[in-house]
This record gives sequence, structure tokens and C-alpha cells, in this order.
Amino acid sequence: MRQLRGKVKETRKQKKERKMENMAIQNQLKTVVLPAVCVFALLIIVFVYIKTRPAVEM
Repeated sequence: MRQLRGKVKETRKQKKERKMENMAIQNQLKTVVLPAVCVFALLIIVFVYIKTRPAVEM
């Protein structure tokens, strides 16, 4: 069967479900992804700091 040209109409239910999915993804981004990226960046900063410190001689 041939597809019609143009956008496919969304029902109200589909539109609401899509918006809810987008909100869930945004919440996951804030609660999971950003803290993980911050921890990774902090580890890199600490690693570089430790490697570039001058050696302590006794």
C-alpha cells in the first residue's frame, strides 16, 4: 500500500504519551546522566592534579 505524503496525524492520546515520555527522559537526564558526567569530570581533574604535582623529596 502506498504511503500518503505529508505528516501523519497524531491523536490526543499519542501526543500526551509522547509528551510524558519526553518528560521522563528529561527527569532521567537530570537524575542519572548529569551526576555521572560530573563524577567522571571530577575523576579526570583529580587524576591530572595528582600527576602534575611536584614530587616531594625527603
